[in-house]
Amino acid sequence: MIIVAGLGNPGPKYQGNRHNIGFMAADEIARRWSFGPERAKFQSVIREGEVQTANGPVKVLLMKPQTYMNESGRAVGEAARFYKVQPSGVIAFHDEIDLAPGRFRMKTGGGAAGQNGVRSLISQLGADFRRARMGIGHPGEPQLVHGYVLGDFHKAEQPWLEAMLNACADALPFALAGDDDRYQAEVMRLAPAPKYSPRQAARGE
Repeated sequence: MIIVAGLGNPGPKYQGNRHNIGFMAADEIARRWSFGPERAKFQSVIREGEVQTANGPVKVLLMKPQTYMNESGRAVGEAARFYKVQPSGVIAFHDEIDLAPGRFRMKTGGGAAGQNGVRSLISQLGADFRRARMGIGHPGEPQLVHGYVLGDFHKAEQPWLEAMLNACADALPFALAGDDDRYQAEVMRLAPAPKYSPRQAARGE
């Protein structure tokens, strides 16, 4: 089994936030691969499914932790311990301000780089889980970051956002087969990053 965790904050208030792009990825994966119905478990909204890969079918537990972003690790850690899934069997989708909007990078290990959801997962799993880093860009000034990540995606951002979410779902078999380099390349092939400045997003353009 592979645990795929989309990180975000629960509730309609946060639904369209840039910080919730991980939740959006989880929803698109569930839609694309016809996962089962949502239910509550592991302090999360979970769905279960199976995805066909080059190595055969892979069972997936898809999670949207309801603990709020900063405590995501409590939920994911609980599920990982229950199913005896090693950190390498956990893929966390999350927003990344250090990547330009629409850029996508896979990474295993390392620090949290200021992402509190990732920091929480590290505290529960150790560092060696896999991170699907979804670029939302940086607004340019440190004091603008909080409002930027908790702001909704603007209309001008929707084309690259939808393309990235679709690509993450469509190419998922590569990640589930353990080929993160191929997964990253395929996502960026299907959804090339736009020429779009996060400063434009911060201004609502």
